[in-house]
Amino acid sequence: MHAADLDALHLGQALALARHAIGLSEPNPRVGCVLVAPDGRQVIGEGFTQQAGGPHAEVMALRDAQTRAQSTRGATAYVTLEPCAHHGRTPPCCDALVAAGVARVVAAVGDPNPLVNGQGMARLAAAGIRAEWGPAELAEQARELNIGFFSRMQRGRPWVRMKMASSLDGRTALADGRSQWITGAAARADGHAWRARAGVVLCGVGTVLADDPRLDVREVAIARQPLRAIVDTRLQTPPQARLFAAGGSPVRLYTASADSAAAQALRERGATLVPCPLVDGRIDLAAVLADLHALACNELHLECGPTLAGAWLQGGWVDELLLYQAPVLLGPGRPLAQLAALPGLDTAMRWRFHELTRVGDDLRLRLRR
Repeated sequence: MHAADLDALHLGQALALARHAIGLSEPNPRVGCVLVAPDGRQVIGEGFTQQAGGPHAEVMALRDAQTRAQSTRGATAYVTLEPCAHHGRTPPCCDALVAAGVARVVAAVGDPNPLVNGQGMARLAAAGIRAEWGPAELAEQARELNIGFFSRMQRGRPWVRMKMASSLDGRTALADGRSQWITGAAARADGHAWRARAGVVLCGVGTVLADDPRLDVREVAIARQPLRAIVDTRLQTPPQARLFAAGGSPVRLYTASADSAAAQALRERGATLVPCPLVDGRIDLAAVLADLHALACNELHLECGPTLAGAWLQGGWVDELLLYQAPVLLGPGRPLAQLAALPGLDTAMRWRFHELTRVGDDLRLRLRR
């Protein structure tokens, strides 16, 4: 096997490891590392990023090599994100690789964090280590795996993914609100896997009142539950809502209400209330995103009713649509989103298909602006 093929193979293994950090490493990026002996073939250590404040992928791989009684001198480290070069909650991974005596580091993609952003590879090179980039297609996979981290570092806000489930004729519920279940069990489980990626799962108070959702991850194993958030202009969230069941992750309410009695009742249930300004009588979603950025949220997962969904869409805040479409026709019912009437087709909101996948009997569509 050629050297370039070996590089692609080992970086691919590192990417597979990085996926184990989903639902674990947030707000840190999902990173995997594979250490390979000087022969270029034997894997001597593997690791992926642990919980925030815990060891990064490179340190986990070095520890694994030590456990296997393998020398790392002259080894190659394949890592899916440029090794960090700054002191954060943990020491720089560059220093650990230098101390371990590795001869070469192959990274899939650069770290967009301004505290790193090329400095990691430069620091390795300055220490006499061959610091190289892997194949472009793997760089794109590594970026996709951490699309929220890149968004937060480069745009100053989370990557916003809106999840919906509809019939073929675009209905999310019958006219009386009944919606359980339009899609099948496989699609619902898949939706929970996408929830697991998120730092925050958000809906509107209308969804809370209609469905009394838990908004947690249940269908897949996860080490860290996402924070739950509700857009609730007038503090209508019932204190007895299932959101506040024991053992759940924190609940954050975005509100413009000054009702002290309602606020006190919700705080007693553990909710954090975040005052927000109004724009045209609605919560300013820019303020919500700014607050979530301050909380280091990488991916925001929306599961909204048609009114709030329309507000997110018309504000231009949604980066990706995650739409599960069932092979059924419902007739009159609730739409995907309440959108303003268009003066003409040339002003329509345009999306492109990013991925189309069959999930059970349903179709999962991922679309981006």
